[in-house]
Amino acid sequence: VQLAESGGGLVQAGGSLRLSCAASGGTFSRHVMAWFRQAPGKEREFVAAIGSISPNIRYKDSVRGRCTATRDNANNTLYLQMNSLQPEDPAVYYCAARHTSTIYTTQDAYDYWGQGTQVTVSS
Repeated sequence: VQLAESGGGLVQAGGSLRLSCAASGGTFSRHVMAWFRQAPGKEREFVAAIGSISPNIRYKDSVRGRCTATRDNANNTLYLQMNSLQPEDPAVYYCAARHTSTIYTTQDAYDYWGQGTQVTVSS
């Protein structure tokens, strides 16, 4: 499975971004898809994960209510809509996949990763 993120960029605090992750080379609908992020000097952390069938979704507590993960199984694409971006949100955002029906929140559980897309928030 190959994953390619897009949609990152520079946004003002309080603004919004929509990240996308295009998947290829596998049966997208049979994979749990997740978003992680890694800020400079910090470990990669879980943001959101979505099961093969919505609305089975989990979020990191600090993003719940501000971020929405969705997936389009017909077009093999994962999305992360981020609203009210905060100073703690800047990071490289990665999508990840695992062929499973169980949602995991640890990075070790995921087998496939994209290259990441940078999100920067200006104050």
